[in-house]
Amino acid sequence: LARRPLIACLDADSMLEPDSLLRVVQPFISHPERMVAVGGTVRVINGCTVRKGRIVDVGLPRSLLAQLQIIEYLRAFLMGRLGWSELKALPLVAGAFAVMRRAAVIEVGGYARDTVGEDFELIMRLHRLMRDRGEDYEIRFVPEPVCWTEVPSDMCSLARQRIRWQRGALETFFRHAGMLFKPRYGRIGALSLGHCLIVDVVGPLAEVAGYVLVPLFWVTGLLDLDFALAYVALIFVYGIFISISSLVLEELELKRFEKTRHLLVLAFVAILENFGYRQINNLFRIVGWWQFLRGKKGSWGEMRRAGFTSAR
Repeated sequence: LARRPLIACLDADSMLEPDSLLRVVQPFISHPERMVAVGGTVRVINGCTVRKGRIVDVGLPRSLLAQLQIIEYLRAFLMGRLGWSELKALPLVAGAFAVMRRAAVIEVGGYARDTVGEDFELIMRLHRLMRDRGEDYEIRFVPEPVCWTEVPSDMCSLARQRIRWQRGALETFFRHAGMLFKPRYGRIGALSLGHCLIVDVVGPLAEVAGYVLVPLFWVTGLLDLDFALAYVALIFVYGIFISISSLVLEELELKRFEKTRHLLVLAFVAILENFGYRQINNLFRIVGWWQFLRGKKGSWGEMRRAGFTSAR
């Protein structure tokens, strides 16, 4: 139905800041021939006060589960997406908020209907098309345009979301596995899909196996206790460092949290997420793996939403 050169995709449970569209199209204005897709930052709207379609007060949700997801989103966008964009190997722009060149999207056939990771899969198809043609192109992340979205506030909805994300990542990876490490696909095949192989394909299986094997090796005497504790501490400290760094970047770049108290709470949450929340998420990802192996298709499942006006 769209007739203009660019199309903007926005989730139904999301809301843009007033200047987000102006900011997100800037790369298309600067490089109209090269730019294929641009994504902005996605932030958590839970806990914010919304009036007449605008956020009048940025707050924190009371739910610890939602607070943990704030840290996840900060890390994913202000560390992950920003880094991949600078490497010119961005594998995904957020399905919640993206602007794409209409002609390119139509040429690759639009969104796939047989995957629950349709945003990831579409971007990989765009990369593939441009690389096959040998075109000079760019898919970029821009931090300034902000989209606010509602995240799950109950464990059942979170589980369904993360299981779906894992299944979608696996569907996309194996559909485009032919690009992996092939010189023709450059950084996308080597870095982006290589990262997907390690983090999304092997990662959940290896990490959950570690939860079982490390204590087992210690009990059987195959692993020195001091080494095991030092290794686990190193992993936790590294995870905390990345999360705190993302929080610092958020404050330097976007400055959406005006109250010092909120930043202190989020710093504590960044430490807390390593003890339990991360492990639970990995169990959800194992379920996603199981559903993928069984060939489950479609179905997002029920996603409960409180709505913006009731968010406090």
